[in-house]
Amino acid sequence: MSEFWLISAPGDKENLQALERMNTVTSKSNLSYNTKFSIPDFKVGTLDSLVGLSDELGKLDTFAESLIKRMAQSVVEVMEDSKGKVPENLLANGVDLTSFVTHFEWDMAKYPAKQPLVSVVDTLAKQLAQIETDLKSRTAAYNTLKTNLENLEKKSMGNLFTRTLSDIVSKEDFVLDSEYLVTLLVIVPKPSYAQWQKTYESLSDMVVPRSTKLIAEDNEGGLFTVTLFRKVIDDFKTKAKENKFTVREFYYDEKEIKREREELSRLLSDKKQQYGPLLRWLKVNFSEAFIAWIHIKALRVFVESVLRYGLPVNFQAVLLQPHKKSSTKRLREVLNSVFRHLDQVAAASVLDASVDIPGLQLGNQDYFPYVYFHIDLSLLD
Repeated sequence: MSEFWLISAPGDKENLQALERMNTVTSKSNLSYNTKFSIPDFKVGTLDSLVGLSDELGKLDTFAESLIKRMAQSVVEVMEDSKGKVPENLLANGVDLTSFVTHFEWDMAKYPAKQPLVSVVDTLAKQLAQIETDLKSRTAAYNTLKTNLENLEKKSMGNLFTRTLSDIVSKEDFVLDSEYLVTLLVIVPKPSYAQWQKTYESLSDMVVPRSTKLIAEDNEGGLFTVTLFRKVIDDFKTKAKENKFTVREFYYDEKEIKREREELSRLLSDKKQQYGPLLRWLKVNFSEAFIAWIHIKALRVFVESVLRYGLPVNFQAVLLQPHKKSSTKRLREVLNSVFRHLDQVAAASVLDASVDIPGLQLGNQDYFPYVYFHIDLSLLD
């Protein structure tokens, strides 16, 4: 499972023994894989400041998770036909996300533990905010380009009634720059090809004999040219419609066709040029954002542990990886039992939803006698 539970308990002898009991039970019952989660000693400051940081970190945690989800989705969208290679572009420090979480080490160079906690949190917040700003601008530019390209490519799709004809016709198909003659394009159903060949010259006066040519086909019919005098256009269109032949409105403009082809070529070239740099940026900054997110989780454990267990700072954090979804209920029961002594009333209430403590949603098991945070990597799959 790509789900983790990050918990902490006081670091005194009694609770270290409780952690050992937890490890023994979860191992024997094959409930979870457990590892120590190292968190440095930070400058605590005042308890009032910790209460404020607790709220700020909660918001930052939510923001960071949302950001990495959006970045993962952007990688999927950019890679399009290479979605099977997406996981190799969603790494943290060059390793898969599960390995990074299970072998987490605090980055002292990037987030010095000797700084006040407020400064560390501020550094993380500014880093994530900058990544989000860059993500919006880079993906907006790429998506605009992609949308323009898709709209242009869509013109080449569909049937002969709706699709663009600029990539089908050529200058040689038309009589151009004539004061009297004009070439029309007519869509003829496939079963009516023979009828068209027999009758097109007589649909109106002044149709040029043997002037028809099939220049394109789709599943339903064919696109034929026919040349006639300009003054009988309306009469020809009426007669053609009566015979279930459709005159497709089209004016051959060499400059416009050239412009459209050049635009398509330019957009394809621009997309190709932007693809590599954007994917590299996403890969690098997804890693940065994910690493920042796990550091935020570590900070939340530290702050909540100090607020819950008091000073001096003395707690042990543990990372649990449940083996399967069906075992999470049993794993929760084991934890609640092992750490019941931390908060007798709250622990009993978690097991008995009928007991209500104001301010705690115990019936929904939102409160536990130990510090607990959840990391769900399946949201990035």
